[in-house]
Amino acid sequence: MMDHLVEPVETNNSAPSRLVEERLDEIRRVMGKADDDPLRIVGVGAGAWGSVFIAMLQESYGKFREKVSVRIWRRGGRAIDKSTAEHLFEVINSREELLRRLIRRCAYLKYVEARLGDRVLYADEILKDGFCLNMIETPLCPLKVVTNLQEAVWDADIVINGLPSTETFQVFNEISKYWKERVTAPVIISLAKGVEAEFEPHPRIVTPTQMIYRATGIPLENILYLGGPNIASEVYNKEYANARICGSEIWRKPLGKFLRQSHFIVWDNSDLITHEVMGGLKNVYAIGAVFVLPFLCFIGMVATLTKESATSKSVYFAHCTSEMIFITHLLAKEPEKLAGPLLADTYVTLLKGRNAWYGQKLAKGELSLEMGDSIKGKGMIQGVSAVKAFYELLNQSSLSLQHPEEGKPVTPAELCPILKMLYRILITREFSCEAILEALRDETMNDPRELIEIAHSHLFFQPWLLGQKP
Repeated sequence: MMDHLVEPVETNNSAPSRLVEERLDEIRRVMGKADDDPLRIVGVGAGAWGSVFIAMLQESYGKFREKVSVRIWRRGGRAIDKSTAEHLFEVINSREELLRRLIRRCAYLKYVEARLGDRVLYADEILKDGFCLNMIETPLCPLKVVTNLQEAVWDADIVINGLPSTETFQVFNEISKYWKERVTAPVIISLAKGVEAEFEPHPRIVTPTQMIYRATGIPLENILYLGGPNIASEVYNKEYANARICGSEIWRKPLGKFLRQSHFIVWDNSDLITHEVMGGLKNVYAIGAVFVLPFLCFIGMVATLTKESATSKSVYFAHCTSEMIFITHLLAKEPEKLAGPLLADTYVTLLKGRNAWYGQKLAKGELSLEMGDSIKGKGMIQGVSAVKAFYELLNQSSLSLQHPEEGKPVTPAELCPILKMLYRILITREFSCEAILEALRDETMNDPRELIEIAHSHLFFQPWLLGQKP
């Protein structure tokens, strides 16, 4: 199905207040809200994108207090170390408008005390003032923060899932306890770009929207996915961006219209699961992409390669895009329709995404795998769990096919050398990061074109991998 722009683009920088209120009134009508009952929007999870998304809604609609309530939940008790407090103080004092805002709110003194080490700040505390722990240098508008999950979600009309995939089922399983007495089901929009894998009764990818459905029993038509080539800080700073909201037509079109802004264009699409999986797939190769450059620049594996190498990066890109094409043919009936969104999301992640940043820091030796995949100042690195999920899924013997040259059965994972090496670096830790270059230099490695030819020449699509019926 073709993507649809949910509303014509406005030419002014910010929609007039009247048009914004009309959008709010329209979504209230769609959701059947009474005149004296505010629309309740709740963000669950306060990572960079989840916080930015709620902040955008607060800035757009928060002034209509009788018609809408916007709040965000994050776990309480996460203390901020002194170095982060010092950095936050520098950010505050470098921006006069921000400084004035905190003084007016009588909140400035606590940042002074934190810098001096006389006070401990907490992540939920600073979020109320508009500071996301994973994005300190991009101040947001002040937010209503709730640390009690039941209080946050029990009466929510729209829930924005900003949790990583690794936490989604657990948190929504807890939420389901608070929704048992509900008469009407809420609408849930998931922003998560991670995936997990399961192998019984058959191998398949499990996405965050599927986790939410399993945990809550909310009708599938009420669960949507929103994703696109977006960097949270740039979106909040009103750099032009777009996204797709995917799911049932009854909700995706009115919600797409409600969510769009002059700088944030929203298309809608019916293919929820496939778009969601592709959002996870690009994180796999984003981690590996920046391994190539740092090795050449900083480790000096080969004496002659001491400068940035566009050639080496292009070799990596050729291999990873061929593997992505190969995998999408397994997962999607019409993979060509995904080429644009997948490459756009991959491209922006390579440029500035946290997964690319993580790969670069590993390559430079500034981070180690022993530190885990939840990194201070960045949050959860979803690409690590995605590497594990995709490799283990595609390494199942039930998916075996004939090797194009050797004529023996091999799993799809065996034909994806970059994915395989990333798994052996990040998950089993059999090799150091330098091994990604050795994989590229392997003289036995096939031309990436051959992998694409295999995908096109076989009846490749395996619908059950995404939980679809054959």
